[in-house]
Amino acid sequence: MEIQVIQADITTLKVNAIVNAANSSLLGGGGVDGAIHRKGGSEILEACKKIRAQQGKCNTGEAVITTAGKLPSEYVIHTVGPVWNAGGKNKEELLANCYKNSLDLAIEHNIKTIAFPNISTGIYKFPKQLAAEIAIKTVATYKHKDTIDELYFCCFDQENYEIYHKLMADENLNID
Repeated sequence: MEIQVIQADITTLKVNAIVNAANSSLLGGGGVDGAIHRKGGSEILEACKKIRAQQGKCNTGEAVITTAGKLPSEYVIHTVGPVWNAGGKNKEELLANCYKNSLDLAIEHNIKTIAFPNISTGIYKFPKQLAAEIAIKTVATYKHKDTIDELYFCCFDQENYEIYHKLMADENLNID
């Protein structure tokens, strides 16, 4: 797997799947979640409603997959990151599960290119440095990483981009 850090709007990427930092309702919200639902159109919301009817809400650390609607990607993998609130209660493990469970869905659907946002670092207030460390470690050690061709950490803001870029360089992983 080639891992790259980019600064972009995740809704514009032409990859097999983008990951949505969703809330447990799966019905849209703010930040990247709201942007994905707005730009992807009603097909994403309808698919999320069907999932809710089958299983209820999506728990923290879990992931589900839907169509990408009008987005240039084929799929959206929705994962619910933890709210930081001063840490504790396995928040780090839950965030790692967001990446692992999203990758498991990608493998299951034969996805070769995937882009992740900076899960939980917006309104959920997960510390950006710690979140980046968890994200990079989780994908770099993922057991089926050879099944994915390209993985992008898509940073919307400059601060996250710089954090990821430095960590990737420190880990001697592929960057840009």
